[in-house]
Amino acid sequence: QSKKKGLSFEEKRARMMEIFFETKDVFQLKDLEKIAPKEKGITSMSVKEILQSLVDDGMVDTDRIGTSNYFWAFPSKALHARKRKLEELESQFAESSQKKEALQKSIEKSKIGREDTAERAALLKELAALRQKKEQLKTEIDKYRECDPDVVEEMRQTNQVAKEAANRWTDNIFSIKSWAKRKFGFEESRIDKGFGIPEDLDYID
Repeated sequence: QSKKKGLSFEEKRARMMEIFFETKDVFQLKDLEKIAPKEKGITSMSVKEILQSLVDDGMVDTDRIGTSNYFWAFPSKALHARKRKLEELESQFAESSQKKEALQKSIEKSKIGREDTAERAALLKELAALRQKKEQLKTEIDKYRECDPDVVEEMRQTNQVAKEAANRWTDNIFSIKSWAKRKFGFEESRIDKGFGIPEDLDYID
């Protein structure tokens, strides 16, 4: 025996509206939680959710009187709400259709000139060759960049800074050697050997 299929959310909404239309009465939540399961097959646990969805869509009116909330719905208002919702959906559909049509036209337009013709194939081949040539020329330019006057001047200045720094350190080493000889009476050759200082250390011209 097949299991009985439950009501869908929309079916529950429709049956909930039937309660209001058939009775033309005003209800509290607790009343609907008793009536809906018995007369419309809507489980009491889902009554609150269904009711809230109908209130949110403007299908059911609600008001608080004292400490209690009351719910009611009239066919004329529900019809107007459904009509408004339908118009809203139709407007969204029309907008989506326009976007789809515009996108389709854009796709078709982008395909123009991209047909697989012999002329297009030749142009693509030429383009690839030109790109390869461009890369080769760029490599050549980088190789000969050393001859650029600005680069040469930059290298000259860098060399000058390095030379001045080297001479400064050479001067420092000579000063330390002189101090060590005076302070400890070390021979120069012993200092050079102990600290790995080349015997021919001198300033750079």
